[in-house]
Amino acid sequence: MTSPWLRHYDPGVPRTVELAPRSIPWLLEQAAARAPAQTALVFFGKTLTYGVLREQVLRVAQGLKDLGLRPGDRLAILLPNCPQLVVTYYAALHLGAIVVLMNPLFSPKEIGQQLVDSGARFLVVLDHLLPKVDEIAADAKPEQVLVARLADYLPWPLSWVYPLKARWQGLPCGFAARPGRSAWAPLLNAAPLTESAQAEYHHTAILQYTGGTTGIPKAAILSHANLMANVDQINAWMPRVRYGAERVVGLLPFFHVFGLTVCLNWSISQAAEVILVPRFEVKEFLHILKKHRPTILPGVPTLFVALINRPELGGIDLSSLWVCVSGSAPLPREVREKFEAISNCRIMEGYGLTEASPVTHFNPYEGRRPWGSIGLPFPNTDAKIMDDLTGTEEVPVGEVGELCIRGPQVMQGYWGRPDETSLVLRDGWLYTGDLARMDEDGYFYIIDRKKDMIISAGFKIFPREVEEALYQHPGVQEAVVYGVTDSYRGELVKAVIVPREGGNPTAEEILEYCRARLAVYKIPKIIEFRRELPKSMVGKVLRRILREQDENKQFQQ
Repeated sequence: MTSPWLRHYDPGVPRTVELAPRSIPWLLEQAAARAPAQTALVFFGKTLTYGVLREQVLRVAQGLKDLGLRPGDRLAILLPNCPQLVVTYYAALHLGAIVVLMNPLFSPKEIGQQLVDSGARFLVVLDHLLPKVDEIAADAKPEQVLVARLADYLPWPLSWVYPLKARWQGLPCGFAARPGRSAWAPLLNAAPLTESAQAEYHHTAILQYTGGTTGIPKAAILSHANLMANVDQINAWMPRVRYGAERVVGLLPFFHVFGLTVCLNWSISQAAEVILVPRFEVKEFLHILKKHRPTILPGVPTLFVALINRPELGGIDLSSLWVCVSGSAPLPREVREKFEAISNCRIMEGYGLTEASPVTHFNPYEGRRPWGSIGLPFPNTDAKIMDDLTGTEEVPVGEVGELCIRGPQVMQGYWGRPDETSLVLRDGWLYTGDLARMDEDGYFYIIDRKKDMIISAGFKIFPREVEEALYQHPGVQEAVVYGVTDSYRGELVKAVIVPREGGNPTAEEILEYCRARLAVYKIPKIIEFRRELPKSMVGKVLRRILREQDENKQFQQ
């Protein structure tokens, strides 16, 4: 049974939406035409209006064109959330180029691999990250490297203080210009490009790297149509949004498709004010909430965990917030309830993946919001649950299987990897690699990643279920559960716990707590306490790193 919500659905939720054949640059053109004086970007107090942002995009587009950027060329961006990223992204897309957004935390090896794989001719990089670029192999270096400085967009006196502070911290600043390497800032001196956007609706917009279902980094090919469909779907789902009046926190990194779509593309479609946050530091973030009084806060569960554990949060006026969005990982019930009690703002949980631009499901803002549900499929989106062994049989309502998606936001395939593409795209359906179930009303529930499921002595154990129990313990701030190899049982359940500040739970206390809430085979056999968990720049806990650390310990023994 595919998407029964077409028969059982909340009347306030749209089933379909008209998808206009437009490319991403149209979003900025429209916002600049309708609200030129509206603030587009805020960066440590420096503001850019939509009119100014559009002009800078056209200037940089002309500068890139003069340097030889052509339609179809790949341009890589290695920057945190900052105005240069936004301007370069829209300028490159205006020219019909393909953007490759890269993680600034990557090692030189990872940077080189993605530059080679994508065939990027251009790279825009932060000056602090230049040493990484210098370490990559000669055959991986792009033809043109443009170096950006954060100080160029900072207001005075920060623009003067920041370089001094950066040097004191040992961060590389400045560079020696040479053929093929120059400063980004002079691009703003070019005359504004007068040509219309060259990107067509069906053209590739970005190559978005992802681990996918196999753990091997590969690039999802996302077209302008894919990204625009997701923007149109979000707009249809959020009728309360006020054009030109929203203030959105741009904390989620734009190199991740969640941040790119929700915090940037969608925000610009509504002429919203985007508060750029290049990195998360909880005290600074609390200051941002207090000073800028955002109306929309997209985040990941670890953000809300960090916030509810700060007593200062209760003293900040959060009445401007009317919706928070949580994605990228399951949101523990305890976390949602505590944050909503403090903020009096609903956290709306959704679901998506890189291969789907990324959003496919979302809970309605008004109406039913079943606990633990990722909500209903987006407009124009079908979803079904297939058996997780062969993927050929649809399972009955209520049973667990692999979630499959079909819709206009689904990628074109993986860049240069037809075999990988054929594994996840079958007969028009995207096989997500996530285990889920669907209830009789068409609401979906993610159980866990297919590859994260633990099989111990023949029992199937979903880490999320164990983590939910651990989060209810008053002494637990964060918890992650995964399987470790065992010669007898196959795998053992291991829990890594970050204690709450002021708490000092023992392993025996945790076990006793779990015995009252979990079947005996689900109770962790190994408990480890840590001060922090390894996380991606998005804030997702990296189980892979924990597993690798365990494997290295076993090897050394």
